[in-house]
Amino acid sequence: MEEDLISKKDLLELKGISYGQLYRWKRKNLIPEEWFIRKSTYTGQETFFPREKILLRVDRIKNMKDDTSLNDLADVFSPDIKGVTSDAAGLVSSGVVSREALDFYMENGANVSGTVDFVRILYVYVLDKAFRTNEVSMDECRLLLKTLEQSYPKFGGKGCAMYFIRKMGAASCMLSLNPPEIYFDENVKVVFRIDLGACVEELKIKL
Repeated sequence: MEEDLISKKDLLELKGISYGQLYRWKRKNLIPEEWFIRKSTYTGQETFFPREKILLRVDRIKNMKDDTSLNDLADVFSPDIKGVTSDAAGLVSSGVVSREALDFYMENGANVSGTVDFVRILYVYVLDKAFRTNEVSMDECRLLLKTLEQSYPKFGGKGCAMYFIRKMGAASCMLSLNPPEIYFDENVKVVFRIDLGACVEELKIKL
């Protein structure tokens, strides 16, 4: 599954931003270096970006930059999650996650009484997204949670995505670095994909 890309030229035209703005945001760490992808074309070397992620990021920057400094925006978009916490009751009352997702997490062995660290908040947030697809059973959600708990810490804060797939009725779950280049055989159905890097950003804004 090769990621859809957009050229720098098309990005600037589509979003009405200048070359200078784009590279200023890069210098301020609002756009990750790894999103600038150099590829050979018939006109020579050109810069491309992962389409979905860069369009969302530019929209967020444009919507937030009038009220938030670029330095503060860099903190929001940073993968650093140290020291970010919340309390379990507040997560539900503020609508960050559903009561169903939090209860499921607790029923499957998690202790989320009192202050909850960011990684566990992220797990509940991803569970909630899976619930909302109406595509997965409770047993499959346990598989999803187990995969998160075992594999997400290994990425060390790097951007990654979760894929939930089925083949001949059997479910499987995997994490992959972004940008991915994954190819499945024709009998595999990708039930859903969740960008965990985007989830981290969303949560930092919500908390």
